[in-house]
Amino acid sequence: MRSSKSRSRNKNRNNRPSGGNIINRVFDSSGPDGKVRGTPQQIIDKYTQLHRDAQLAGDRVAAENFAQHAEHYLRMLAEAQREVDKAREEQEEQNRQRQAERDRERSERMKAQEEASGGSDAENVAETDDQTDDASDFNEVAEASDDDESTLVETPENKPAKAKAPRKPRAPRKPRAPKEARGEPQNAEKPAAAE
Repeated sequence: MRSSKSRSRNKNRNNRPSGGNIINRVFDSSGPDGKVRGTPQQIIDKYTQLHRDAQLAGDRVAAENFAQHAEHYLRMLAEAQREVDKAREEQEEQNRQRQAERDRERSERMKAQEEASGGSDAENVAETDDQTDDASDFNEVAEASDDDESTLVETPENKPAKAKAPRKPRAPRKPRAPKEARGEPQNAEKPAAAE
């Protein structure tokens, strides 16, 4: 029995339209003239056109009906637009607050750096000495790792380039015997190429 209850709960949840973007969502509107399908703006345009046509035909009841359908979708679209604008304003406000916080933190860091650097030039010289010491320490570590190749895996990049053995010179060509000695006539014509 529990399984049927949970299925019915899930079914009800899935039938409700999600609070997604109504502005671009496609609706099926069952109007007096049949179904109209499209986004709210497209449906509004269609019902507005049907309203005009009914007015020109002199059918006041149908014209009012089409006008009410158009108004329904117009209200829906206006509400969705208000929600989108409200969400955008909230997002912009959050972005402004984050940017203001970043600006405050940046100005505090700048003040702290100015106070630290404004103390003496000897501190600045000490900092650059520390940086050069760090660089030399790095070079020493790199050199030590080059010396200790036993722990490294040998890759093609690490292997020393092998010296290639020089090529042996080609043996000189033996001279060909004259055509007569080979048994060929001197002025023999070559066979024509097949066309």
